[in-house]
Amino acid sequence: MSYARRLLDTYASSLNADADVLAAAIDALSDCTQACVADTEADLNEADLAEMVTCIRLCLNCADVCAATMGVVARQGEYDPNVSRPLLEACIAICSSCGDECGRHAPHMPHCRVCEQACRRCEQACRELLAALK
Repeated sequence: MSYARRLLDTYASSLNADADVLAAAIDALSDCTQACVADTEADLNEADLAEMVTCIRLCLNCADVCAATMGVVARQGEYDPNVSRPLLEACIAICSSCGDECGRHAPHMPHCRVCEQACRRCEQACRELLAALK
């Protein structure tokens, strides 16, 4: 069981979404943030750095959006759908773009393959949370 799920189990009042869906999104957001940061670092070590500029920029943006989204959706006490929904939508959009770009490099760069997988998982988890929010 993830720490997110364990913490949600301790929450005194009702949640704004199914605890399993919320925990899965929090975990995916955290993993995607980490994967994008690590992929950026690996991209910077590639021989053809000019080829990696778009990937680096998308990974940096994705890491920032995922981290912000994770912070907001994890705070169930002050849930505001006017904030959570646009953040989740932005996360879905950047994870899709970043996943597409990492997917271009994935066949010959294992670090991009891992990042693509994290982006796809996060995109799906955010879609599921967006659908489940009350």
